[in-house]
Amino acid sequence: MSDRPEDVDAAFAEIVADLRREGVGVDVPKDEPSPAPREAETPTTPAAPTGPPPPGWRGHETEWDWALSTDDEHYVPPEPPPLPRLRPLTVVALALLVVGVVLLVVPGIMGLDARIATPVGLAALTCGGGMLLLRVRKTPRTDPDDPHDNGAQV
Repeated sequence: MSDRPEDVDAAFAEIVADLRREGVGVDVPKDEPSPAPREAETPTTPAAPTGPPPPGWRGHETEWDWALSTDDEHYVPPEPPPLPRLRPLTVVALALLVVGVVLLVVPGIMGLDARIATPVGLAALTCGGGMLLLRVRKTPRTDPDDPHDNGAQV
C-alpha cells in the first residue's frame, strides 16, 4: 500500500495554498514581461545590459584573485614517534598466529598429517589471538596532568 496521495497535483496545490496563507513568498517581486521586439531588432540578438551586473551567488561583486593564494602555506605534519619495541609475549603471540596459519594452509610443510595439523593450527591461532587481545591496554598511556591533549580516546 502506497502512502502517496491519489492526485499529486491537488496535493501540491494544497501545500502551496497553505504556504501562501502563512505569508511565504509575499515579498517576492513579480517578473515583468519583456517588451515586444522592435522591427529593427531580431529576437536572437540580446539586449545590452543596463546598469552594473548582479552580484555573484555569494553576494560578492568582485572575483577571487587566485594570485593571492600560494602553495607555500600548507600544513606539514610533525614526524611520527618511532614504533615501540615489541615485548617478548607479543612476539610469542605473533609467532603463534603465523604458525597457526601455516599449519592450516600447508600442513605438510612441518611433516604433520592434516588430521593433526588442523587442530594444532586452530589451537595456535586461538592462543595467539587470545594473548594479543588480553594484552590490549585498557587505559590511555598519557599522563592526566599532561597539558598537551592527545585528542579523543576511543
